[in-house]
Amino acid sequence: MSEPITLNVGGKLYTTSLSTLTSFPDSMLGAMFSGKMPTKRDSHGNCFIDRDGKVFRYILNFLRTSHLDLPEDFQEMGLLRREADFYQVQPLIEALQEKEVELSKAEKNAMLNITLDQRTQTVHFTVREAPQIYSLSSSNMEVFNAHIFSTSSLFLKLLGSKLYYCFNGNLSSISSYLQDPYHVTLDWVASVEGLPEEEYTRQNLRRLWVLPVKKQINTFQVFVEEVLKIAMSDGFCVDSSHPHTSDFMNNKIIRLIRYK
Repeated sequence: MSEPITLNVGGKLYTTSLSTLTSFPDSMLGAMFSGKMPTKRDSHGNCFIDRDGKVFRYILNFLRTSHLDLPEDFQEMGLLRREADFYQVQPLIEALQEKEVELSKAEKNAMLNITLDQRTQTVHFTVREAPQIYSLSSSNMEVFNAHIFSTSSLFLKLLGSKLYYCFNGNLSSISSYLQDPYHVTLDWVASVEGLPEEEYTRQNLRRLWVLPVKKQINTFQVFVEEVLKIAMSDGFCVDSSHPHTSDFMNNKIIRLIRYK
């Protein structure tokens, strides 16, 4: 057994072993305590991590047992998922996704309604052709909008674990953009050929990706296909009474239902 190590996580103290902290070498904790990343110390010499101290107990227990154990009335799944993302404990992230699917399936009847809109917009940008030589260029860009409403808040959390915005070189879950537990509005653009990467950031243009398959969504057809995959894996089916078949095929409205 290795010597005990005391951690100060957001002001809450935990004592564990080095072998536990490095049980998943590819995680951030594995890197921190194998010497690959620097660590900070508090005034008592304990390793300090500026994250939520309360939910860290569940992460630490997972490191010890490789099992996700949550109380029956656990209400902080979103916070725990964000903390798991921060620590990059991939098996825990996968276990949380499975747990959310399980909880979502345990809900009663649910409805999912998605309204889609698309327009073409001209984007202007500069291209560096040589040192100190720039030219002005423009191109048409497809802009997408999706209003998503579901009576199942857990389904929207599941969707948030799959769909990510790409902006300024980073990926961020759409969960951060939930208007409330039942609504989210997505705005994104398709990639534009020849548009420099920094222009997406300068012009506040976000792209949309599906993880973990790492697929970029450049058309509504791909968006509809991916959302249907996620929804149907969660027990939803297409509502045969609405919308009209022509609307569905034109990717304007999607309504799915789930019966228990």
